[in-house]
Amino acid sequence: MGLSLYVVLGSAVVGLLVGLTGAGGGALMTPMLILLFSVKPAAAISSDLVAAVVMRPVGAAVHLHKGTVNLRLVGLMSLGSVPMAFLGAFLLRQLGNSSADAKNVEIALGAALLLGAAAMVLRYVLDRRSRRPRTGKIAEVLVRPVPTVLIGMAGGLIVGITSVGSGSLMIILLLFAYPMLTAGQLVGTDLTQAVPLTAAAALGALTFGHVEFGVTASIIAGSVPAVLIGSLLSSRAPDRYIRPAITFVIFASGLKYVGVPTYPLGWTMGAILVAAGGYWLVRPRIWPNVHPLPVADSQAPDEAATMAANPLVMMRTRSPRRTST
Repeated sequence: MGLSLYVVLGSAVVGLLVGLTGAGGGALMTPMLILLFSVKPAAAISSDLVAAVVMRPVGAAVHLHKGTVNLRLVGLMSLGSVPMAFLGAFLLRQLGNSSADAKNVEIALGAALLLGAAAMVLRYVLDRRSRRPRTGKIAEVLVRPVPTVLIGMAGGLIVGITSVGSGSLMIILLLFAYPMLTAGQLVGTDLTQAVPLTAAAALGALTFGHVEFGVTASIIAGSVPAVLIGSLLSSRAPDRYIRPAITFVIFASGLKYVGVPTYPLGWTMGAILVAAGGYWLVRPRIWPNVHPLPVADSQAPDEAATMAANPLVMMRTRSPRRTST
């Protein structure tokens, strides 16, 4: 398969979403290659992994420049993920030698996608329920070595087998282990650790020989400039709009892979769209005060405006009065 304009355009869309939201490219790229362009599952997964070796460093470089990466977390996660990614690529080779084994690969991919969709929904619910802002400083986070290595091992194995895990699965695990970090810090750290992880998985894919280089070249041509643009715009991206759309696509792909027929799948996703529309209408009644003011900013509006306009007033009101003797 040579360079395909349609794969280039599709990869550009996926790359832009990855740069904007930090969601794993494998969760979107691999289903697109299989469902829309009829690439065999093992070849789609391996080609995506090889392309990610070029794509991921672009987003990681942007986050390193912004200072949203904890390099110690990156090192511990890579310690677990790199060897497990190579093992996952070997297991993919063992599964991908017959049509029955190809079906097993699709089921494994579908299970990973459904898990990723559920994790994203859970993260959304927890963020809406939590009243505490995520204000931890990335350089001062208390690193937990054992859970961090285990997160890397689990993500590396899944990435090696399915190419899904970096944005869709591993970020939610980091979120539970380090709940006070902002989403941008989690995404930046995860994108950076994904560089050695995808390099190891791609080495395994190249070693076991199921990469279609025409597909890989098409993915790189479309995704790399799009990831750069998306990463540069990520600070302004309307995350509350893009992430639900990505979750919807991941969930639909997962259901398709685990064997849900086309018509029931269409009705299911239509029902989800209707339910989401209804939720959007009643959302202000469920969470009327999603982002409460911090304690320091709880003054009356007029008082806060006065203090902001004249800092001397705030100093005088807070300084103790001297009593004459």
